[in-house]
Amino acid sequence: MMQTNLLKCAAVAALASGSAFGQTPARQTFPLKETTGLIARNVKVEAVEYQGREAIRLTMDGSADGFAVLPGTDFQDGIIEADLALKVTTPKGVRNPGFLGIAFRARPDASHYELFYLRPGNAGVEDQAMRNHAVQYSAVPGFGWYELRRGWPWVYESHADLELETWTQVRIEVAGRTAKLYLNGSAKPTLVVDGLKGEDLRGAVALWGYAGEESYFSNVRITPTASLPVKNGSDVAGTWDVRYASDAGPLEGSIKLTREGNKVKGTWSGGLGVERPVTGTWRDGYVELSFSGEWPKDTGLGVPGPVTAFLAGWVDDNSAKGRMRVEGRSDGQWSAKRRE
Repeated sequence: MMQTNLLKCAAVAALASGSAFGQTPARQTFPLKETTGLIARNVKVEAVEYQGREAIRLTMDGSADGFAVLPGTDFQDGIIEADLALKVTTPKGVRNPGFLGIAFRARPDASHYELFYLRPGNAGVEDQAMRNHAVQYSAVPGFGWYELRRGWPWVYESHADLELETWTQVRIEVAGRTAKLYLNGSAKPTLVVDGLKGEDLRGAVALWGYAGEESYFSNVRITPTASLPVKNGSDVAGTWDVRYASDAGPLEGSIKLTREGNKVKGTWSGGLGVERPVTGTWRDGYVELSFSGEWPKDTGLGVPGPVTAFLAGWVDDNSAKGRMRVEGRSDGQWSAKRRE
């Protein structure tokens, strides 16, 4: 409890010295040569030397994942840089590709956070699907790797050239609801997430590890930038003009929605059908919607017939955007404007 209170006090102090007055907070540097100030959640934290440098080692106290909060961090938008390395400690014959990463916009109790993580043991295998699981994004609660992979295949993970027991440079750029992950000084991102799933727009930065491994961290640098004017809580009720840019071509339509609490219903008209019943959920501005329709004959792609469409994304005042897929037919991004 005392550590949590110290973190809260540090965050308040950071706000008072910068962002609370409209200024961008100062850059924070964590060499991670000692454990002082780190707040451990389900992990053991030690100061060690690994692969020629001083670092922090995380190991698990139990089977759950966990992290160590960097003290005084209160991050919304900006850049997080760090050096990461991983050593698998599971017995031979037990497959463990490793999991380690950086959590951001995190609550100190580990109940909510966004996460980019690496799986070096997947990077060089022969199975292409596993190779594509080398770098991943997830968010707690509700959007773990399983939910994201099943619901939106290949959107929240990517391949990267990684090695076990080797330092990897990580750079995370966060701006509003978008985050990009860069590796080893590359000018091109390895993974882009347009539509972060987390409920919180700001929070702590933490070192994240997993069971059956030793996770190493060094040289964390946090450079805040001016925050984009994004806020949660926008209502989805109204009539929306929707554009869908998919891998099977563009599609347009309109959607009329009403909301009672977190339940959403309405109708879709346009490509895929007219007055098609829509159902879904709303959570603080984030929506998930679905409806049944008919895949048209004139696309030239996919077999015409009954389909189910899924939309997920954020509402920001009178605009909205996110991912949309028509099961078995197409996948892409949707955007919408609310009619006045």
